[in-house]
Amino acid sequence: MTPFLRTEPLSPLCNLSTSQISLSRTGSSSFFSGTATMSSDSKKRKPKVIRGEEGKRSRHEEQEGRYYSEEGEVDLRDPKKDYELYKETCEDLQKLMAEINDLKSKGHKDASAEIEERRIKSCVHFMTLKKLNRLAHIRLKKSRDQTHEAKQKVDAYHLQLQNLLYEVMHLQKEITKCLEFKSKHEEIELVSVEEFYKDAPDEISKAESTKSDPHQQTLARLDWELEQRKRLAEKYKESLASKEKILKEIEVKKEYLNSLQPQLHNIMQASLPVQEYLSMPFDCMHKQYDIARHLPAPLYVLFVQASAYSQACAHMKSYHQPSRQQDKKLVVIIEGSVEEAKALFKPPEDSQDDESDSEAEEEQTTKRRRPTLGVQLDDKRKEMLKKHPLSVSLVLKCKDGSSLNLNFFFLMNLNILTVKAKVTPASELSSAISAGDLLNPDTVLSCLYPGDNGKNTPNPANRYQFDKVGILDLSDYIYELGHPYLWVQMMGGLHFPTDQPQPTVVADNALSASHMEKTIHLLRSRLQSRLSLHKQFASLEHGIIPITGDCQNLFPAKVLSRLTKWSMITYEDYVMLPYTKDVVASGFALDTHIYYSLMIERGTAKLEGAVVVNPAYCSVPPLFSLCLNWKGERSCRNDENIRVMESEINVQYKELCGPPPCFQLLTNQVQRLCMLLDVYLETECHDNSVEGPHEFPPEKICLRLVRGPSRMKPFKYNYPQGFFSHR
Repeated sequence: MTPFLRTEPLSPLCNLSTSQISLSRTGSSSFFSGTATMSSDSKKRKPKVIRGEEGKRSRHEEQEGRYYSEEGEVDLRDPKKDYELYKETCEDLQKLMAEINDLKSKGHKDASAEIEERRIKSCVHFMTLKKLNRLAHIRLKKSRDQTHEAKQKVDAYHLQLQNLLYEVMHLQKEITKCLEFKSKHEEIELVSVEEFYKDAPDEISKAESTKSDPHQQTLARLDWELEQRKRLAEKYKESLASKEKILKEIEVKKEYLNSLQPQLHNIMQASLPVQEYLSMPFDCMHKQYDIARHLPAPLYVLFVQASAYSQACAHMKSYHQPSRQQDKKLVVIIEGSVEEAKALFKPPEDSQDDESDSEAEEEQTTKRRRPTLGVQLDDKRKEMLKKHPLSVSLVLKCKDGSSLNLNFFFLMNLNILTVKAKVTPASELSSAISAGDLLNPDTVLSCLYPGDNGKNTPNPANRYQFDKVGILDLSDYIYELGHPYLWVQMMGGLHFPTDQPQPTVVADNALSASHMEKTIHLLRSRLQSRLSLHKQFASLEHGIIPITGDCQNLFPAKVLSRLTKWSMITYEDYVMLPYTKDVVASGFALDTHIYYSLMIERGTAKLEGAVVVNPAYCSVPPLFSLCLNWKGERSCRNDENIRVMESEINVQYKELCGPPPCFQLLTNQVQRLCMLLDVYLETECHDNSVEGPHEFPPEKICLRLVRGPSRMKPFKYNYPQGFFSHR
């Protein structure tokens, strides 16, 4: 960018004519031509001064002519060359100033002539800079003028476009008005013109006159419509008479069927032993269906869809065994008091005696005590959080004999479903301190679907109900009521849209059926993964890494690093660790996850690690953060190889999944971490100044110890060759 310089003369030296100045620079020859010398008595001469109006006018004309000549010169000159000339002039000017300063500082008597000569050259450079400044300002003015002209053209075109768009919009409105015009006869659905001329009699259709006149044709079609409706009215009366006759026949048949009911009941009672022997509990199923009539709509939808899914799965699994009518791995039961459920729908009995008794009791209670405001709010809260007397229980069984018991409840005033879970293992599990929260009923179903922790109510209308009775948060009552997960609402056919609130929520069978299969699959997978993690944690706490036979080929036969610590930590402790900052900042660590710490040792080297286990394990792999304490503290922030080790565990986890359902992923990751620590230590350079054997002698076969400027180590294990290479 050309710096701004003043256009007025800076000193009297700038008013010297070109005939009095000799240009010594080669760069200044582009502006001035000719040679001149300064006489010895030039110091005594004074510049000629023109006084009065004539002097001012001559200077103005000179400047104006010079401006127009330079304006034409701008188009012929190259700005880059001017810029180079500007830099050269500035450099020469700096050199001249430095030389003058040196000459003055030395204080020689003969230096005045040299100083004067350098002053004259400096004046020439100042004149060059002034001209470059004027040329830069002229270029800037031309660019602004061109930009202004282009803007004016664009504004004119934009204004024309807006006018055209306004005209188009006006025409579209007029067209829409014409198209939307409707007559009352258009609301009547008439038969097509072909059917009209085919079915209508000649005295109504009048084909000779109506085909050529659309108005008469429409009138004739309306007459034919009226005639048809009269005929349909007569048929309707005849249909009503036949309906009454059929109803009478139905009543006679109902009386006959009612007489058969006691006989069928006796037959069913006699067939109970046969049903038990053939595993066909028809009687129990009928009792359950009778009780299901008293269920609220969401629980009824849940019961029907779960039973249908159970029967459908049993039919598919036992296609060649038609005697089995229900899947024993999914049991659906209705629990609770049927009498209380019936009492909810009974109308109150109107009797004067009861009213008088109730009034007398109320008078006695009011005389004894008056409920305080706190007691009234407690009663209102209990009424608000009241459950339905009946509940639906689902028992999901796995192949190993473990089961997951789910009890679904319906909160009548809040209009939501809740669930309580209980895990029943096939055999007694070994005690594991780090596995304490894995089978906890309050967290075992957390985040079954992403982000669904079951701590808040899914119904937006409940927020206003809570404000009336002083309930701050539903999470304070979850232990008694159960968790209102979103997938529980889906299984009951409930949907609460936030964008369009509905006054009444209806249970939808289609919504429940669309989520039933996926949710049952996720529940079984969650149960199996938690039981598998429980067994793995029990081994890890004792320093044993269980590796199945299918995964032996993922690791070398000899791994010297050993797991010495595996314990559970809190979310707050995980956040405070210095080497987990990146994971927390990236949003991969939430308070709904489970956190563990581990320690792997070999010799004097200790590898610390923090593990994040997602509730959706193993579809979402665990996340490891590492810190090596050996000859200082090393983490991914100061050691690139530690970062690569984390990548081998966290990014390349698919190599460690093993056979489905991949429940051994965590232990495989820990075993690979031990293997990576061996490679890291054995490939480190040995300090030859220290006497004695190597602390970590190389026992792994590596094609190259390090690679690249970052000195990356070979962490990839190649099976069955048994050597390590770079990825």
